[in-house]
Amino acid sequence: MSNPTAPGPRITTLANGVTVVSESMPHLATTSLGIWVGAGARDEEADEHGISHLLEHMAFKGTRRRSARGIAEEIEAVGGDINAATSVEHTSYNARVLAEDMPLALDVLSDILAEPAFDPEELAREHNVIEQEIGAALDTPDDLVFDLFQERAFPGQPIGRSILGTPDSVRSFGPEKLRTYLGRTYRAPKMIVSAAGAVSHEALVAEAEKRVASFPDADKPAVVPARYEGGVEIGGGRELEQAHLLIGLPGLSYRDPGIHALQVFTNVLGGGMSSRLFQEVREARGLCYAVYSFHWGYADTGLFGVYAGTDGGDVGELVDVAVDQILATIETMTEAELARSKAQAKVGLLAALESSGARADQLARQMLAFGRPIPLEEIVAKVEAVTLDDARAAGKALIGRGRPTFTALGPGKSLESAARIAERLSAA
Repeated sequence: MSNPTAPGPRITTLANGVTVVSESMPHLATTSLGIWVGAGARDEEADEHGISHLLEHMAFKGTRRRSARGIAEEIEAVGGDINAATSVEHTSYNARVLAEDMPLALDVLSDILAEPAFDPEELAREHNVIEQEIGAALDTPDDLVFDLFQERAFPGQPIGRSILGTPDSVRSFGPEKLRTYLGRTYRAPKMIVSAAGAVSHEALVAEAEKRVASFPDADKPAVVPARYEGGVEIGGGRELEQAHLLIGLPGLSYRDPGIHALQVFTNVLGGGMSSRLFQEVREARGLCYAVYSFHWGYADTGLFGVYAGTDGGDVGELVDVAVDQILATIETMTEAELARSKAQAKVGLLAALESSGARADQLARQMLAFGRPIPLEEIVAKVEAVTLDDARAAGKALIGRGRPTFTALGPGKSLESAARIAERLSAA
């Protein structure tokens, strides 16, 4: 079935349940397209930690029809590029090519998912590549502290584990394990073929019908429901110049009606150079170079956080000031700050429309999350509808939803005491 013609996104559902969505951007000569799968690290069983990410890597290591080198050369021979990414709840395989090369790109992308070779020699090499990637992450404290943060917020759960896995877990995966995981999770009803740019929807659908019909029409198993716990995790044994720390609280699902008010609150608190955190922590006190707040929404939960990197001797003061700013924003946010936050949100939404790659990604994610593309006007209306009372209430609900999560890496004996300072959020 297909929706009416452009303007705007066009949608067709294939017989096996794969959704094809596209949006023409007439001023462009290239097409960004890809296959998005509603499966990621969160779908892994206990003995599959890191397999989603390994599967994404192995997709480019050869199929029954193409070698690893052939995949790269075929796309680059027409001037295109190809990439993939794994997240907690999604995996994407995408390319950008000239409009006339869309059939080739979709053929390659579908081939790497439908007919992967999983050659043992290529797999052994990729084990080593990912082990190096894990090592690089462990050597990057401002990345590692986020892994600790997610794990402490959701301990003992797939949603709380790092996407990369561990060297031991990744090396345990052979071809059959990869095939089993792919067969269980890469199911047509949770697969989106998305394209934006110089694209004909009819041509895209015709190609998709030929390329992705082999994926099973049954849905994938449900994920384990998230269970936020929070607490303290302080990493040791590292000689670092700076302390890297995160203060977190349980957030909201992206499906929650209060998500827009919470995003407005998050932006006012730490969403830019004019934010409360930047102005007070960095500009007024000089306690750090980087400080910001964020909110990650998932299908059934969310996670709010404040990140900063600072000298070990300033950790206590920084955490104290950050907690003060969270509490003060709830009580004293102004109409001017509210308007500024809304403007930031609207610019971010409009920026996605200026890139075909970002637009294809946005369309696919909206289809997976909501079953439809969300019109820009609808999102803007919801952002505009957030009142000052709404945004303050979102912040107040945030600190009443659960105990804080505090994670830190770095020097200084004050990290433990800083964690106790963060506990003020649970007593507020």
